[in-house]
Formats: sequence, C-alpha cells, structure tokens
Amino acid sequence: MRRRRRDARRRRNWRDAETNGRACSRSRTDHDAPIAMRLRTSLAAVASFTPEKFEDLRRNIDPEWIEQAIQATGTATVRHRRLPAVQVIWLVIGMALFRDRSIHDVVGKLNLALPGPRATVAPSSVVEARVRVGPEPLHWLFTRCADEWTHKSARAHEWRGLALYGVDGSTLRVADTDVNRQHFGGTNNHRGESGYPLLRFVALMNVRSHLLASVAFGPYHNGEHTYAKDLWPSVPDHSLTLVDKGFVAAGILIPLTREGQGRHWLTRAKKKLRWTVIEHLGVGDILVEMKVSKEARKKDPTLPTTWRARVVDYQIKGHQPQKLLTSLLDAAIYPARELAGLYHERWELELGFDEIKTEMLDREETIRSKSPKAVTQEMWGILIAYNLIRREMELIADEAKVVPTRVSFVGAMRMIIDEWMWCAIASPGAIPKHLRNLRESLKSLILPPRRSERRYPRAVKIKMSNYPRKRRKAST
Repeated sequence: MRRRRRDARRRRNWRDAETNGRACSRSRTDHDAPIAMRLRTSLAAVASFTPEKFEDLRRNIDPEWIEQAIQATGTATVRHRRLPAVQVIWLVIGMALFRDRSIHDVVGKLNLALPGPRATVAPSSVVEARVRVGPEPLHWLFTRCADEWTHKSARAHEWRGLALYGVDGSTLRVADTDVNRQHFGGTNNHRGESGYPLLRFVALMNVRSHLLASVAFGPYHNGEHTYAKDLWPSVPDHSLTLVDKGFVAAGILIPLTREGQGRHWLTRAKKKLRWTVIEHLGVGDILVEMKVSKEARKKDPTLPTTWRARVVDYQIKGHQPQKLLTSLLDAAIYPARELAGLYHERWELELGFDEIKTEMLDREETIRSKSPKAVTQEMWGILIAYNLIRREMELIADEAKVVPTRVSFVGAMRMIIDEWMWCAIASPGAIPKHLRNLRESLKSLILPPRRSERRYPRAVKIKMSNYPRKRRKAST
C-alpha cells in the first residue's frame, strides 16, 4: 500500500515537473520577444480582463514620431541589425533614467535587442549602434515632443492671456577625455584648469509645469547670451519670458520682442542701469527710456538708438527693495502688484535644473559619453527623459485637479522606471491587478501646498580639503 502511494506521488511530481517545464519554456520565449510585441499582447489581455480604458505606457511618445525622426535625419537603413535605430533611441533615453547601470546593461534590462540565435548584444555593437544613429534623431524627437507638450501646457496655465516661460543657464560635467576637453573646454583661472570639461546649456522652460520648450548647449566658452539667442525662435507669440538680470541687454531683449507678436519679458533691473523717466504710471511704477550702446549696435546694426521699458518698485518683507524691468508697458492690463509675485516664479527654473542634476543624474553630473557627438546624443536623451517624466506628472495633476508642481518629481520618476522594467518582463495576466495598484499609488505622489511663509536665502557651502588638488599634466 505504501509503495503504491509513493509511486502515485512520484507520477504526479513528474507530470507537474513536465508541465512547469513547458510553462518555463513559454516564459523564456515571451521574454525573448520584442518589447513592442509583448506590450501589444499585454494590452489585449488587459482589454479582456478589465472594462477600464488602459493606455500604452509609451502613449506620451507616439511611435510614429520616432520613425519620423529616423527618416527626417537620414538614419534609416534597410539592413536588419541586432540593435536597430528605433531601439537605439530608446536606449539613449533609458541611459538617462538608469544611471546606476552600465550602458550595455540597459540594453539587457530593457530587452531592447531583437530576438535571434544570439541572446546578447556585444558592448562594441552598442557603441557602433550609437555612432550609426548619431544625435540628430534625438534632437528631432525632443523638438517634436516639446512642440506637442510644452506650448499646450503653457496655454493651459497662462497669466492674463500670456503663456509663461523662463530662460536660464547652467553647466554639466562631461567625461574627461582629450576630445571632450578640446571641444567643450572648461574653467581656467588662478586655481588652474577645471577637473572636468564642462558643457554649458541654456533652457527655455514652461515655469508652471517645468516642461522644456527648447534647449541650446555646447562648449563652455560660449556665454549664456549666445545660447539664449538660439532659443528666441521657439518662444511663441502672446507670451511672457522671465529672465535673470544677467540677460538685461538691448541686443538680447529687443530681438525677443521684435521678432514676434505680443512677446514680452520680465526681469530684475541691474543697479548700474541708467534711464530717463518718460511717464509716471502709478506709485513706484514708471515708464523709462534707455540708450542702446554703440557696442551693441555695432554687433547688430538693426538695433534702435533707444528702447523703452517699464520699471516697478517692490519690496518683500525682510528683504531689500528691488526694481523690476519689463516690456509690459500697459499698467491697466498688467498691474504692478502682480508682477512682483510673477517674477519670483523664475525660481521654478532652478528647481527644474535641480530635478535634472540631483534626482535624474543622482548628483553624478558627468555625462558618460566620451566623444562630443556621443555627449550631444546623450544630452538630448536626458532632456527627452526629463520631459517624459514631467509630461506624466502633468497628466497625474490633471486627474487630481492640482497644479503640476504639486506632484512629486522623485515619485513620478521612480514610478516610470519601475513601470518600464516591469513591462519588459510582465505576463499579460498580471497586468489588471498591477494597474489597480498603480492607480492607488498615484495618490501618494500629490504633495501638500507650498508654504509661502518659508524662506531659503541663497548660500554656498565651501568644501574644504587637506589634500592637494589633482592637476592635469601639461602636454609636451
């Protein structure tokens, strides 16, 4: 009797093992399938399991945009490669989100390679694929996404009929190679050469959703004024651009207002700025006229000899009195009392740069690529990934009926990273339950309202060290 029971258990175990073996084989086959094919299968399964509408996780970037980017930049190829151009674009975007993984590891974790007899892609093939694609498709895709998302968002959160933008600049370190140092350069002062080559960038951002509309970047020795001029064609009509007082120059601000309809600017006035009062518009509110310098007119002969602006005095409790300078000359339509609070929304630019440097790049601001073209490609991938996160945050904010800045950037970024990883390995049957949990987790991303009484004066901590600074050896 005992022997018959033991034999029966063994037969059941053999049948279970055989069944599990077939299931594992199917699982491996599913894992090797292209991510797009498995996503379609998953979506079909979700439709059969739940009545709710489920949108593709990649809904923010239309697949046709990627194909158009490849076609428009002449990157398409008829050769069937292990890592085609479409997958390379997603790889570069993934590099920005998975900073703790090597570039080659990103290919494996996101299952980007096409299925075939070889299960992996050699590291050299990844490098060759990135060189083959180049930075142009990523630049085209960023512009396409920004045109679709940022300007619509700005119109949805406008002020007195004007879309609000901000312009400011910053720097990022790049990999310390000879070609990068020769192309990008860096600081060079009494302390010597900077430890890393530096990339300078200037961004045009929608200050109320942090979505980037346009970015210009390149070698460090080019100033922010140079890159800012490249952004003006991206500024839409009937808009207000908040700029730092370092941008107060006739050669920069006059073209902004002249080359469009209803394009205005708002900034803080420099202490050394001189003007002639033309008219008193109210208490602490005057219309002034300023001279354009001979140097500015020599660089741009189209500039007038004088230009007008409006000066508004204001003071925040506990701070020194300040003066605002703006092209909004109509005091009735644009009240002075609102301009002071509006100008301080320029700080949203600093918060956006912090999100890129501190959260996305995890304070490892060194771009990993080792050549100027690869750095340019990776930079566009970082900017696309940032806009992807910000776009998802705006959708969450719309659903929760709050402003986009009330959504946690860190939480949204981690959610997107987890979703991307999860969709690369998930089985269709598990998606419905996962979606229900995801909808509940979105509630935790809403932050409490900002406390207007809090003050954070700008300060810099000096890092002291007892060790000598490492210097580069002079080339002979």
